[in-house]
Amino acid sequence: MAKGEIHASADAAGLAALISRAAAQTGGESRSLPPVERWNPPFCGDIDMEIRADGTWFYLGTPIGRAPLVRLFSTVLRKDEDGKTYLVTPVEKVGIRVVDAPFVAVEVDASGEGEGQTLTFRTNVGDVVEAGAEHPLRFVIAGEHKELKPYISVRGRLEALISRAVMYELVALGEVTEVEGAAMFSVRSGGVVFPIMPAAELDALSR
Repeated sequence: MAKGEIHASADAAGLAALISRAAAQTGGESRSLPPVERWNPPFCGDIDMEIRADGTWFYLGTPIGRAPLVRLFSTVLRKDEDGKTYLVTPVEKVGIRVVDAPFVAVEVDASGEGEGQTLTFRTNVGDVVEAGAEHPLRFVIAGEHKELKPYISVRGRLEALISRAVMYELVALGEVTEVEGAAMFSVRSGGVVFPIMPAAELDALSR
């Protein structure tokens, strides 16, 4: 086993203890978020936990089926400057794997119109954020099929991948705007214009 990785025999016990400490910090079912950005505990190795691209959490290769447990873990997630994602409590920090983004945006609500439009997103773990300066949207074109993948900043360096169904709703709210002298297909929220792609590329995809 690689150095820094927690042994499987101690993994389950360590995970249970982590849950207990996290529960104490978050008040059980409370949605208040612990101040993980201010905690600086020692790194205690990696655990065999993975968040798949569809937002499903796995532990030791098995899906975590208990939604409250997943929500609990999500409150103590932190992505550090090294680009890695950790579960963090006041006394320890353990690394986990994230295939794409740790969260998935599964719902969007649009209120207002034009420059006053606000897009509010809900994630699969219950976070609710309004897209804007504090929670920016970003769009990337990925893969050999040039797939559009939108993301929204949730907290700290953690993002949510916007689900395909929600992405279609988002695109339906788009408009062509001028950004730095170029015609861009964009979406507005919270007084900010977020470019999705050049308008010419959208026209080509629509043909």
